[in-house]
Amino acid sequence: MFSSISEKMKDLNKKDVLTWMMNNAIFFVLIGLLIVIISVSPDFVSMRNFRNILAQASTRVIFALGVGSIIVAKGTDLSLGRQVGLAAVISASLLQAPDYAYRMYPDLPQLPIILPILIVMIVTGFFSFINGFIVSKFKVDPFIATLGMMIIVYGVNSIYFDRPPYGAQPIGGLDPRFTKFAQGFIDLGGFKIPYLVIYATIITIFMWILWNKTKFGKNIFAIGGNEEAAIVSGVNVVKYLLMVYTLAGFLYGFGGSLEAARIGSATNNTGNMYELDAIAACIVGGLSFSGGVGSIAGIVTGVLIFQVIAYGLSFIGVNPYMQFIVKGLIIIIAVAIDSRKHIKKK
Repeated sequence: MFSSISEKMKDLNKKDVLTWMMNNAIFFVLIGLLIVIISVSPDFVSMRNFRNILAQASTRVIFALGVGSIIVAKGTDLSLGRQVGLAAVISASLLQAPDYAYRMYPDLPQLPIILPILIVMIVTGFFSFINGFIVSKFKVDPFIATLGMMIIVYGVNSIYFDRPPYGAQPIGGLDPRFTKFAQGFIDLGGFKIPYLVIYATIITIFMWILWNKTKFGKNIFAIGGNEEAAIVSGVNVVKYLLMVYTLAGFLYGFGGSLEAARIGSATNNTGNMYELDAIAACIVGGLSFSGGVGSIAGIVTGVLIFQVIAYGLSFIGVNPYMQFIVKGLIIIIAVAIDSRKHIKKK
């Protein structure tokens, strides 16, 4: 009798361990990639690289926090990258140095940095509001609605970008105040904290409070978990979906402006494919396409993991096209694991 119980316990433990390993397989893959990168180039582990990774990850965190709320509400947003590009192009065009020879607006006075940033946040917030309206009012699948918006925004951005008399040339010569806004840092006795990290930290804290301490957070999790139950309990689904998408648009606009300043220029292809990186980082960080599941810490962790791998692969000289293959595999594995968890719950 005792031997049979013992055998059952062993089988159960093996099954639990196997399930745990399957559910966390993506982390084993990522850790394996990291070990390979460090073994190929031990110099990868340095304070300078750590700072660069944090700086590059900061804008990605902002984008992921925006789309993360949408995913929690059982949606998605394929227009993210193109909205980032639109924000980058508009903010760059309004914040070129006064003495730059190829200004888009030669007679435009030097503007306060905050003004163009607010303008692009309103613009991207509007496009995202339309996304939310189509999804919530017309019940169009978020994938289709945001796919259409992705194409529309790219068209709008390309028309704006292909301006006379210079044509589709990269928008450069940015105002030094604008580039410093993103590229600057605080020097703490040898360790430099990029401004971008500070902005991302503030937004992360804000979103954590929003998700965990407000009615807004409670309701978007309720909508994502079971929309029918949320409606029955009095949640205005249309209102909260509009808020979720619009908030995401504001974050795309702010992050897109920072991205233009970080890079030092902008084109209509800025932000291309950013939506896939952001969505994949959210799924790796524990959010589910099934909705109602996720955490702010998970999103930040997912972004950092992705950025470490991307930076590491570039650092050891892996072919950029091969990097796309690696990213694609990571996305497939992450979504497969998420689907497996959902099936098991059912």
